[in-house]
Amino acid sequence: MVNFALLDALLKAYVDGEGRVNYGRWQREAQTDLRQWLASVQPISLSDLSADTQLALLINLYNALVIEQVLMRYPTNSILPKFLGVPNWLAFLRFFERSRFSLNNQSLSLNKIEHGILRQHFTEPRIHFALVCAAVGCPLLRSGAYWADRVQEQLEEDAQRFIHNPAKVRYDADSRTLYCSKILKWYGKDFLKVAPSIPAYIQRYLSGVEIPETATVRYLPYDWSLNQRTSS
Repeated sequence: MVNFALLDALLKAYVDGEGRVNYGRWQREAQTDLRQWLASVQPISLSDLSADTQLALLINLYNALVIEQVLMRYPTNSILPKFLGVPNWLAFLRFFERSRFSLNNQSLSLNKIEHGILRQHFTEPRIHFALVCAAVGCPLLRSGAYWADRVQEQLEEDAQRFIHNPAKVRYDADSRTLYCSKILKWYGKDFLKVAPSIPAYIQRYLSGVEIPETATVRYLPYDWSLNQRTSS
């Protein structure tokens, strides 16, 4: 059984209800605790786990590795501009492509977890409402861990929260325009595996609002600033 209790306690202590992380306090008080949890899951073999346990572990692992990288370099205002002291495009590649972790002797980067495992082995577009790369434009970080016996319910909650957030999704009935986060553009193929169109996918979650499949879809600017809470 995978133990998420320590990670759950850390997220509850340092992430507020709006998905903002108190990186300053976490860095001062419990940076080693996060590393302890990461070390505890290193020997685990995914093949020994149920599908829902794999989902919970991989989402938790992705988010924890992102937080670890921010804590190593905090204070910073973004994961991109000058995050690693190199040009933005190279910082972007290094942040997501560099191997960060070894899981049962398998070397993992953030992109490997997302694109090489989750997207390859699960037909589950709701993961894009759960994976958080520490940017304001990302989904809100959950103030608690994902759990195998609740991960499906948690992913549904994440989808509801994301799509009902007007900063991420909103529909203008007068112009018949659906404004969406670029997450729905970047991972459009995943959403179209389970719905005929992006408007049709969004419609599943917006009861009381009729969105025609012919609605114009426009994508909102993505905010790469850090999802930080600055108060002590």
